[in-house]
This record gives sequence, C-alpha cells and structure tokens, in this order.
Amino acid sequence: MTTELSGKAYVIRIEDLNVSGMLANHKLANAISNKCFYEIRRQLVYKQDFYGTKVELVDRFYPSSKKCSLYGHVQPLKLDDRIFNCQGCGHSQDRDENAADNLLHAPNHVVRLARPENKACGLEGADSTS
Repeated sequence: MTTELSGKAYVIRIEDLNVSGMLANHKLANAISNKCFYEIRRQLVYKQDFYGTKVELVDRFYPSSKKCSLYGHVQPLKLDDRIFNCQGCGHSQDRDENAADNLLHAPNHVVRLARPENKACGLEGADSTS
C-alpha cells in the first residue's frame, strides 16, 4: 500500500494521531490495534527519497474531522457520526472525505517529515564512503 501511494502521489499528508490515547478508548481499541499506523508512517517517510514524494505530518490538534471543509466552522463530532453535517452552513459530507479535504488545506499545521539519517542497512551513523 505504501509503495502504491508513494508511486501515485507527490505530496502525502498524514495525521499525527494519538494512537496510545485511541487505544485507551475501548470503542476504538479493537478497530485500530492491528492497523500498524507507525509502520505505515515509517515506510512512507523511508520511500520518499526513492519516489520523490514529500511526506507531511499534520498536527494532531488540527480539527480535520470537526471542521467544515467549505467555510471552516468547527463543531463537536461524536465517534459514531459518519456524516459531517455543518451546523453553520448546512454542508453535508462523509466524515472521512471532509477530513481529507481539510488536510489538503492545512498548510499552517504541517511539518515535512525528513527521512532519518541512518543508512538502509539499519546502522545509525554508518558512512557509506568508508
């Protein structure tokens, strides 16, 4: 999946999720415990040099799911709300699509992730010229 994403997209934005906090919530724990979020992030960052992509991390406090992607109104949203219905303008959209649209337009909340300076062999500080 990470190879396919890296081959198709120039910029990949991912959210800095509080996975340990999500695991503490019994409603979310079972759904996310086997998803390997950190490994997906690690592979995307590692592959960015090879594929020429930019992996960007959106701040975990950015309200991507709770913000109207049209006019920016922020409102509370329950975990079981699958449709975002804006109380400010009436806009209605799938929760995940709304969040994706907001991530696309979150430049002030983005940090570019650089690949760690260790070599592919896994030895930190290894110098390939010696």
